[in-house]
Amino acid sequence: MDSLISKNENISNPRGRGRGFLLKMINQRQSSEKSVILPSSVLPIKNMKNNVENTSNVENMSNVEMTRNVENMSNVENMSNVEMTRNVENKSSVENTVVHNQSIIKKSSFQDYDYNNEKPVRSTYIPPELNENDESIYDDGITSGINFEKFNDIEVKVNGKNIPEAIESFETLKNIPEKLMENIKMCKFVKPTPIQKYSIPIILSGKDLMATAQTGSGKTVAYVLPIILKLLMDPKKLVKDSNHSEPQVVIMAPTRELAVQIKLVVLKLTRLTGISSYVCYGGTLVSYQKNKILEGCHILVATPGRINEFVQHGFITFSSVRFFVLDEVDRMLDVDSKPDIDKILNHFSMPSVMHRQTIMLSATLPDETQHLAKFYLNKNYLFLAVGIISSASQDIKQTFYMVNRLNKRKMLFNILEKDPVGTIVFVKYKWTADFLATYLSEKQIPSTSIHGDRLQDQREIALNDFRINKMNVLVATTVASRGLDIKCVNHVINYDMPQEIEEYVQRIGRTGRLGNRGIATSFFDPDEDYLLVDPLIKTLVSANQEIPHWLVKLRRESLCNDDNDDLNKFGGSDIRMITDSVDECEDW
Repeated sequence: MDSLISKNENISNPRGRGRGFLLKMINQRQSSEKSVILPSSVLPIKNMKNNVENTSNVENMSNVEMTRNVENMSNVENMSNVEMTRNVENKSSVENTVVHNQSIIKKSSFQDYDYNNEKPVRSTYIPPELNENDESIYDDGITSGINFEKFNDIEVKVNGKNIPEAIESFETLKNIPEKLMENIKMCKFVKPTPIQKYSIPIILSGKDLMATAQTGSGKTVAYVLPIILKLLMDPKKLVKDSNHSEPQVVIMAPTRELAVQIKLVVLKLTRLTGISSYVCYGGTLVSYQKNKILEGCHILVATPGRINEFVQHGFITFSSVRFFVLDEVDRMLDVDSKPDIDKILNHFSMPSVMHRQTIMLSATLPDETQHLAKFYLNKNYLFLAVGIISSASQDIKQTFYMVNRLNKRKMLFNILEKDPVGTIVFVKYKWTADFLATYLSEKQIPSTSIHGDRLQDQREIALNDFRINKMNVLVATTVASRGLDIKCVNHVINYDMPQEIEEYVQRIGRTGRLGNRGIATSFFDPDEDYLLVDPLIKTLVSANQEIPHWLVKLRRESLCNDDNDDLNKFGGSDIRMITDSVDECEDW
């Protein structure tokens, strides 16, 4: 694909903290050079003028003319897979190139944002504010599906002392205000899910909690609802002034999209109760968010990087914190995010574990995460496991195809041309997301992409276009794999398999939520994905799914004598209960 990229392109500074990697469009191209212009339907943007140099030429282009500027697109589509693969592996060309915002974009480096020695321009994006008086905020929630009642058959295990009794209905909650109960009904919550039945009384009792449950089982409501109820039952005055504010609840999320979604859940349940909330995350105008934060709020939802920025400048302190929540705790305590979490929890103003209530949840909770997390919790915390830890929902039909990387694109199109609506395609690389979105759109399958190199407004527009079915397909990297609760997702395709089984479970968990049925299709390349053979088989067994015969053949001989027992064990193991079960397996 070197021929598709002008060697004379100059790099200009993106308009958002370096996250867009946007480049100036070439004023003049030699007639021999080819360029792919992304259809406007693929990656929608609010104002193309901000991203294109010499807009006078572009403004006069009709969509038809722009499409015709794709010289010999058929040549690109028909390019042999071998050629494409070789080009992809050529780091000097395509690996540092993404199709983005009406042009082929060539990136210089991922390591800093100082392109051409220019100072990065901070984002000017101001996200739209949700209005609690607008009842339409309740419209996009996922309602319980045909298999919702099967939740009651899932085994639940709680470890710890003085375990509160589970609730069977929201109406049985004591002292629940009428307005909060009205909001619960507006959300169409008929009855609590298992994670909600147990976690709500645990949090109301004041105990710290580490909890795990399947994707799409209502974990966000499981902690947001009791926190709101406690704030209403025991109100405290907000502490704020012109220089800083002190939230009473801090909820941390690993991705911007999940943070925004949690804020929406909070807003739905706090509507007209007097409880205020705000969400701060990267890619947005800092001064605007600072002013909103200084207005004060009871509940602050945030991503690690942005909240630390405000903490460092003294705009946020934690002296009033009553609840601290880590959502998707396994991601929050991984090697990339843990330093930011440590900065917050070790801040001089943060109350100790004895003087705050700490809550941690995730659908995937490996032992190593538990070992790290316990140091942030009161030693008498309760451990709650619903179902088999790190397992997939049985409502998701999992299908696998053994496909090498050269044939993935053709297989993807063959699947999507039948029924593309409501499909998320997960890929490994950001440039792959943009390329596939372009390719599918050229094949008359409206598609868009979302990944970390897109400007925040573009990410939110792309996600919204997918939510409202303006785009049939969302091609995404890991930014969309966690926690996103999108009503229209019918099908998840793993174009590239993740490296870890936990990530696989999270990805396919974007469908088959709250008892609704879903489909997950995965392309398995033996050369790339062989380390997933054993964990995939275990995941399929735990979810009562059919195991492909070829996957069984690929499985290496077990190094553990008790491997069969591992397939059927209850996965909600509290590490405090494990004393003698030392795994003797060697890494393979």
